[in-house]
Amino acid sequence: MMIADSKRTPLTFDSVEPESGLRAALAMGRADIIGEIGASNLRGRGGAGFPTGTKWNLAAAARVRAGGAKYVVCNADEGEPGTFKDRVLLAAHADMVFEGMTIAARAIGAAIGILYLRSEYVYLRPHLEAVLARRRDEHLLGADIGGLAGFTFDIHVHMGAGAYVCGEETALIESLEGYRGEPRNRPPFPVDTGFQGQPTVVNNVETFAWVVCILSRGAGWFKATGTGKSAGYKLLSVSGDCREPGVYEAPLGLTVAELLARVGGEGAKAVQVGGASGVCVPASEFGRRIAFEDASTGGSIIVIGPDRDMLAVARNFMEFFVEESCGQCTPCRAGNAKLLEGVERLERGECSTGHLQELLALAETMQLASKCGLGQSSSNAFVSIVRHFRNEIMGRALAH
Repeated sequence: MMIADSKRTPLTFDSVEPESGLRAALAMGRADIIGEIGASNLRGRGGAGFPTGTKWNLAAAARVRAGGAKYVVCNADEGEPGTFKDRVLLAAHADMVFEGMTIAARAIGAAIGILYLRSEYVYLRPHLEAVLARRRDEHLLGADIGGLAGFTFDIHVHMGAGAYVCGEETALIESLEGYRGEPRNRPPFPVDTGFQGQPTVVNNVETFAWVVCILSRGAGWFKATGTGKSAGYKLLSVSGDCREPGVYEAPLGLTVAELLARVGGEGAKAVQVGGASGVCVPASEFGRRIAFEDASTGGSIIVIGPDRDMLAVARNFMEFFVEESCGQCTPCRAGNAKLLEGVERLERGECSTGHLQELLALAETMQLASKCGLGQSSSNAFVSIVRHFRNEIMGRALAH
């Protein structure tokens, strides 16, 4: 099993011939491009894991409203705690990301592309603008791209404002339109009614990079790696209590234990897979696989060492969600505050078993009733920490 490290071992992206994916796309019909992406079983690499080919097919079939255009949006609002792989891609492989966006535009018939860039990554903007300017000079953006008459597409960079919720695609679109970043009711979905009410494809930075690799090497190459439900490779941002943190490329389906052996995280008490909104995997379950059908992640892997206080870990995550909730829906706005209050009571040894059960019931309600993925997943870490480390956290009550 090959696990590549961006600091030591070249990633797949380093070996793909520049513009080979775009050249292939320009020689194909639009339906054939979407068919190839669909055949690869590529799923979104931002966390939700929606099939990319299906999303593109829906956007391609959607009608443009009068006077409008279709849009391709790259979600570079990398706000999940513990995730930094998109930053590495934008710094080292911006051409590939823009190439992937251009392929998407060809596939769905879009004329305009937008890279929504996290505000903390503003230092990358001059580099990204320089890459875009060069691509225009090389006729890889603009009119008649690659000599294909009538294929006109350009990309501009839009800065975010630091809101975690804007990682959710409809909140991102609200922000693009100049409004407060809040999730929209769905349906309608962005592929039909997105930016400015027009069909819009929103994909993650990493997703667009893999699109280039697939068009360059073929759907079969990508699908040959991973599992039946989780094809291909995944970039993982590894941090925490390990000897070799960094960005790793690994086949989906590898176990947590296999990854820990590579990054020097042996002896860990737990691993938080998927960032603050993910799940806490205890050492007894390190045989679980990092894949959409098991321990799914947008890229964040946080190694938790044996000396860490799991209640402190839970409090850290709940403080984050209380701060980042947009406040639009009650389950998320009030629920996260109540869970944080519960953690603080546990720390003081004042939380009874009965009250803890009420908090777990509240978490279940939040998962069912919250409007968007933030509220639906914000209690995940709390629930998994309580489930796997109940004796540790309830021990505080016995000590008082």
